[in-house]
Amino acid sequence: MKHVIGSLLVLALPATSAQAIVGGSEDQGPLSRSSVMVLSSNGGVCSAVVVAPDVVLTAAHCVTGAAEHRVHFRDETGEPVLIVPSAKAVNPGYDAKAIETRRRSIDLALVRVRDKLPGRFETAPLGVGQPRAGRDVVVGGYGLARIDEPKTTGTFRTADLKVVEPYGPSSILLWSRGTGAMGACQGDSGGPMAADGTVVAITSWSSAAKGKGCGDITQGILLGPQRRWIDQVLAGWNRTARWND
Repeated sequence: MKHVIGSLLVLALPATSAQAIVGGSEDQGPLSRSSVMVLSSNGGVCSAVVVAPDVVLTAAHCVTGAAEHRVHFRDETGEPVLIVPSAKAVNPGYDAKAIETRRRSIDLALVRVRDKLPGRFETAPLGVGQPRAGRDVVVGGYGLARIDEPKTTGTFRTADLKVVEPYGPSSILLWSRGTGAMGACQGDSGGPMAADGTVVAITSWSSAAKGKGCGDITQGILLGPQRRWIDQVLAGWNRTARWND
């Protein structure tokens, strides 16, 4: 594998954009073994889910709006590795101005790298289910452990949340909330939202708890309704996703 060690700044995006786990804990389980980071030349930090040996799934806003992007992880010695993507596909339903204009957006993108990721990474099982209010959901990512402290990014953490439906049931979005200030924040966009051991959504946005910059509702894009698009893109790259029907 050709490693590209770059000089991208590891800073956080605004809270309205990329989203990190506050109130969670370090996790070295299955979700961590199928997650990497995506860094942007404008200082953006995001998370991503491995869906094929050389393909990751992330939020579309994590790979748009900047001149360059890199898939990032640390090698066996702890040294940073930054890999230039060889291809990317942004969901045609993505709207970069969705938040400010209150329009619907399918905030998903697939990113391919030229060579396979190291063998320690596993492809994540993807779920087509749509958890309803009250169900457990695990949110994971490499973002902030403490609000407004960019240096706390880079460690994979998870938080156990509950599915909520603040605006009624949705066939596109998944919302979740924890106890107290807990959930996604800067750096966790593109990370997994998992239920029953499968990744059912990709984190796209979070809202602020009272008096905090993050920690209220964590929102993700459900993968089941986007399965056709995911499978079509991967088929074009001669790859397949691991779906748990």
